[in-house]
Amino acid sequence: MTLLTERYASKIRGVLSCFDRVVITGTIPEICHAAAMTSHLYTQNIRIFDYSQFAEPLRDEIRNHAERLAQENGLEVEFIRKKDFRKEERVKKIVAQRGDHPGLVHIFSAMEPCPSFKPWHDKRTGKTFLRSTEAKCLHYYFYFIHEDLGLCYLRVPTWAPFRLQFYYNGHNQLAIRLRKRGIGYSLRENGFVEIEDFAQAQKLADGLGVERLHRQLDQVARQFCPVIRHFFSGYHWSLMQVEFATDVVFKRQADLGPLYETLVRTAIHAVKPGQVATFLGRKLNGHYEGEIGNDFHTRIEGTRIKHQMGPVSIKMYDKLGVLLRIETTANDVGFFKHHRRVEHREGSWEMKVAPVKKSIYSLPVLAELMEAANRRYLEFISVVEDCTAGIRNLEKISKPADDGERTYRGFRFFEEEDQQLFEALARGEFNIHGFKNCLLRAALLGKSGPQISRIIKRLHLHGLIKKVRGTYRYYLTLLGKKVVTTALKLKTLVVIPSLANPITVGI
Repeated sequence: MTLLTERYASKIRGVLSCFDRVVITGTIPEICHAAAMTSHLYTQNIRIFDYSQFAEPLRDEIRNHAERLAQENGLEVEFIRKKDFRKEERVKKIVAQRGDHPGLVHIFSAMEPCPSFKPWHDKRTGKTFLRSTEAKCLHYYFYFIHEDLGLCYLRVPTWAPFRLQFYYNGHNQLAIRLRKRGIGYSLRENGFVEIEDFAQAQKLADGLGVERLHRQLDQVARQFCPVIRHFFSGYHWSLMQVEFATDVVFKRQADLGPLYETLVRTAIHAVKPGQVATFLGRKLNGHYEGEIGNDFHTRIEGTRIKHQMGPVSIKMYDKLGVLLRIETTANDVGFFKHHRRVEHREGSWEMKVAPVKKSIYSLPVLAELMEAANRRYLEFISVVEDCTAGIRNLEKISKPADDGERTYRGFRFFEEEDQQLFEALARGEFNIHGFKNCLLRAALLGKSGPQISRIIKRLHLHGLIKKVRGTYRYYLTLLGKKVVTTALKLKTLVVIPSLANPITVGI
């Protein structure tokens, strides 16, 4: 397959894949849930109904610490009262004035929901314990520039169980690494529009040190959340949201503009639910009950197309007119699966395909899985856009073909029977696992086994499918993928809209 990046290589500065937005949650295992907090209180010889008396001194410690940090850095804690207040815009203006040197930038505070506990006495069992509940407490947002991670923030609640939220951006992290290596770059609006050495930049982006990140997170927690010193276990860090972006950087806006318009307008109609699942490495079946679909959105910066499957989405949009970004976002990293060691409660373990763990140590695995999703999407839009061999391929599939015994007619995009066949072949599970006679027969209702065999023979002679040696399973060839995609696009984008719009014919 000739990728879009190869076809337009002379117009492209380079391609870069790296993490974008990464949000990490920090929890204290000793008190992170009701049973753990109950056990901790009993261990400390604190009555369950004295829970508030236990938590209030810790709350005051966090408040006093925040005020002291503000005073030491010449800042004022800014309390947020408006719901639509944009902290990022405020911080951006402050950074423009102070510069991007490391240190504390600003502190916000806001009353926001938080998990909490309430004492409970069960009269039936006679036991007293804590139950989970929702409450509101004061939260602090510490925005700071880290020497290795760039602009970050840590969200610190003032009430137990003190669940932290940490944010950093992979592009900012990479920019610092490039600066330290002496590699020139231009970073604008969270996107590299120019890098002296894209290959070296990609190596730096791939060299993610999770152990180092873990130490940095622990250091940040100690710096801004002083109550951690009261708990032996420290913080456990897990992934809350992860974005991974693949950027194709064009040299000029005139090179990307027309191409992007074609890609985005085609994708919104051509991408079906089964294909969304395929991009994300999943198989869509009748048991799936989550949300799946497409969304086209026009923003001030430009247009954006988003394909979503449950907690994961893949987006394509343009930035600054020269950067084509494909981005996979996971709000639950357990959506992805990979082959790993799985330990059982009784102590045994086995190697099997299982959901990705939410630990920060899953970041390297996520980089591989999410980059693969971006690449599958890039392959899809490359097929949609590539029409250099269109005439030759059209002649190949439309003319009759024979196997020496009988002749099989060509394919017609406007014939209902062929259209139904193309729609069946576009199913996501066929793209991943291929198909057999029985599977295709189930997709084409009313066709008998011998009829499906002749259809498969016809597809094979015209070069649209290939057989897996030693099996009865078939896959679409590159030409087959092009034909199926073209058939879906032609019907949805050209024929139906053209016939629906009235025209005036001059005499």
